[in-house]
Amino acid sequence: MSNSSSISHFLLLPLADTRQLQLLHFCFFLGISLAALLGNGLVISAVASSHHLHSPMFFFLLHLALTDLGSILTTVPKAMHNSLWDTRNISYTGCAAQVFFMVFFMGAEFSLLTIMCYDRYVSICKPLHYGTLLGSRACAHMAAAAWASAFLNALLHTGNTFSLPLCYGNALGQFFCEIPHILKLSCSKSYLRELGLLAVGACLGFGCFVFIVFSYMQIFRAVLRIPSEQGRHKAFSTCLPHLAVVSLFISTGFFAYLKPPSISTPSLDLVLSVLYSVVPPALNPLIYSLRNQELKAAVWTLITRVFWKH
Repeated sequence: MSNSSSISHFLLLPLADTRQLQLLHFCFFLGISLAALLGNGLVISAVASSHHLHSPMFFFLLHLALTDLGSILTTVPKAMHNSLWDTRNISYTGCAAQVFFMVFFMGAEFSLLTIMCYDRYVSICKPLHYGTLLGSRACAHMAAAAWASAFLNALLHTGNTFSLPLCYGNALGQFFCEIPHILKLSCSKSYLRELGLLAVGACLGFGCFVFIVFSYMQIFRAVLRIPSEQGRHKAFSTCLPHLAVVSLFISTGFFAYLKPPSISTPSLDLVLSVLYSVVPPALNPLIYSLRNQELKAAVWTLITRVFWKH
């Protein structure tokens, strides 16, 4: 029996048994991380450099792209390293850092998606009050609150999780460090305290989910009252990318954590964990760019400007 003070490293779930599959996984993670870095980098650069995109919707989109970059850089580089060098090890400090940054960026992303929903609600349902409710100072305060609350939440969960005594080895059933898998190694009743914190976090997340659903009910009701078809199409176009991103984020995470134990297998768990932690950050810029003509034009201008200089 060992406790957490004697654990110097953890063993992550191996992605594959054969060398060929390990290299295939490395190529997959390399491709998806490059796509996420390129897509989110272009969104951040386009919004920052285009003055006509300095509006609340694009301000929050820039912050969302930052969370996507952060979450993909938290898990993927270590998974690529382990696949390339045929190892499972991650240091105790590295594991704590992964837990902290994963909780931090996921929490910030959900908060920002909720704020972006409020932005769409005010824009469509209360357009006359848009400048008052979503002025530059209000947007800055909301973004700061999202990041600060995510930081405090991550600090609380990480400190609480890694203060637990760990008696059941150091092998984690996940390709990155995740709180539920670390709790399985605990031999203390203190893990109930962390479960309580997770339950509180889940309730807050559910509250954000209810807010998003209620807001979209009001939005669709207002859109359907718009007399012109062109006006309805324009209103729907501004909402669909956000709705698609929210659906992808919530559905993958929901199924990964709340799927029935009867259908749980190591391979399915691995696929689901990749779906909710790796795929959304790579797809989000594409979803927004495809449906938003202003963003698409700004990204294209940025690309042509870069290549024209060279």
